This record gives sequence, structure tokens and C-alpha cells, in this order.
Amino acid sequence: MFGKKNEDEAVSNSGKGPEWKLLEKVISDSFVEQRRARRWGIFFKLLTFAYIFAFIFLFSNQSGDSMGLKTPKHEYTGLVSLKGVIADGEEANANAIATGLRKAFEHEKTTAVILAINSPGGSPVQSNYVYDEINRLREKYPEKKLYAVIGDLGASGAYYIASAADEIYASESSLVGSIGVTAAGFGFVDALDKLGVERRNFTSGEHKSFLDPFQPVNPSEAEFWKGVLNVTHQQFIKRVKDGRGDRLANDNEQLFSGLIWSGEQALDLGLIDGMGSPGQVAREVIGVEDILDFTVKPNPFEAFTGRLGSSIGSGIASYFHSQASMAGAESLR
Repeated sequence: MFGKKNEDEAVSNSGKGPEWKLLEKVISDSFVEQRRARRWGIFFKLLTFAYIFAFIFLFSNQSGDSMGLKTPKHEYTGLVSLKGVIADGEEANANAIATGLRKAFEHEKTTAVILAINSPGGSPVQSNYVYDEINRLREKYPEKKLYAVIGDLGASGAYYIASAADEIYASESSLVGSIGVTAAGFGFVDALDKLGVERRNFTSGEHKSFLDPFQPVNPSEAEFWKGVLNVTHQQFIKRVKDGRGDRLANDNEQLFSGLIWSGEQALDLGLIDGMGSPGQVAREVIGVEDILDFTVKPNPFEAFTGRLGSSIGSGIASYFHSQASMAGAESLR
């Protein structure tokens, strides 16, 4: 019996040997290291969130100031920028531009409004929305004039919008005009045969897939599509004539051909009224040098989150969905 007890004590004491103590120390140090890493992880997460919220807060304050939320003490020239391609979903979309214009016209301290343009054009629908909104605002606020000022480029749909202004200004080297409509695409008729791929396209309606880039061009369908584009072109021409009136050099046969002109040529053609930058127009034409920016800025939270997540998936889906239709998409360019 005493022999059995001694054996148990020996086993128990062997468990307290150097190896066991070393194992205990390793485990203890591991737990300490994990706690330390967890604390630093929490710290860096909090720091990241603080940085994000500080960025959003500062950006929101900046946007609020530019939207006229801080009432100025004296008269200002309102400014709305139109930059980039005019299209739904882009920064230069009709809703954003029209909202900025409304804010500028409604503000009690704005004497006049400048629409600063640097755009190649884009959607005829979006351009028409802005054109109509400008006419509505000019009628509602007859005492406030709208001046379109073209920078590097004011072409096609951008000029469509500019023609609704009271006056248009540009630089001598600006590119102005391009009064026309285009619908460009590519044809891949022989590509599938060379790749050994059979395409299967099921439609209901004789001409449902007439814009399909994988089938040969049908002459009658091509003529039809040109007719559709011509209707939009005539609408474009009418809008420009309504806006510019007798200032246009209507004796020039190339005026509505889709050609683009320098600012100097555009002045001779009656497409613009003079030369000047937004600052010059505010100072020398309007007579109110101080400018208050009413341009609608993209939402910073949406830009940070939505575009990193859902927009990626929707962008991929829309890309494949739109390949055939984009081959014939109508654009004022």
C-alpha cells in the first residue's frame, strides 16, 4: 500500500517538472499576446471609424457651405458646374444639375447664375430635362439671368443645355457645337465563326434584335435607325434655334452638321455671345465678383460604401446586359 502511494507521489511530482513549467509559461504568454493583439485591433478599428466619420463630417460641411446653407451677407453670383458625360448615374446627371440650378435661383442673395460647362455631351433625354428646367427657372425668376460659360469643351448635349441660357461665353480655344446625334457600335459577324462558337438568339418580333452586333446589317433596318436618329437631331436643332434665335448664322449650311468649332469660330456663327471665364463673366458682365457654388456634390457615404459593394455587382451585371443594346445607344455627341 505504501509502495502504491509513493508511486503516485512520484508521478505527481514529475508533472511539476521543468517541462511542465515551460509549457505553462508558453500558454500564459500566448494568452497575454492574444489579449494585447485584441486591444491593438480594437484601437485601430476605432481609429479607422473615427477617420471615416471625420472625413464625412468635413465633406458634409463643405457641401453645405457650397449649397448656400450659410446665408451670405451680401450679393453673390451663383455657380453650378457641369462636368463630364451627361448621363443618368453619372455625376453630371439631370437631377443633380437641375437641383443645383434650383438652389442657385431660389437663393435670395444671388444676383445671377453661371452654369460652368466642361462636357462632351451625353444623353439627349438628360440634356432635355435640364434644358426644360432652365426655361422654367428663367420664367419663374425673370430678374435673374443665366449665363452658360464653356471651358475646354461644350459639345453636343452640353451645348444643347447651354443654348437655353440667356447668354453663352467661352474661351477662344474652347471647342463648341457638335450639333448632331450619334449611335456607334461594333460588328462581330465573323468573330463567332472563327472561334467555332454558335450563338443562339430567340426573339419575338421581326426586328427585335436589329441592333445585335453579331448579325449582319439589314439595309432596311439601318435606314429605319437613321430615321430615328434624324428625329432626335431635328429636336436638337429646334432647341438650339429656340434658345439662340436670330443670333445664329443660319446661312451656314454646316452649322447643324455635327461639326465642332473653336470659340472664336463659334462667336462668328452666333453659337456664343462673347469670350470669358466664370470669374470674368461674374466680374465684368454680371457685376458681382463674389461667387457662391451651388454644385451638388456626390454623397461621400454613398461613394465610400455603395460603390465598394453593391455597385460592383450591379456594374458587372449591367455590363453584360447592355452589350448588345449599347451598340445602338443614342447619344448627343
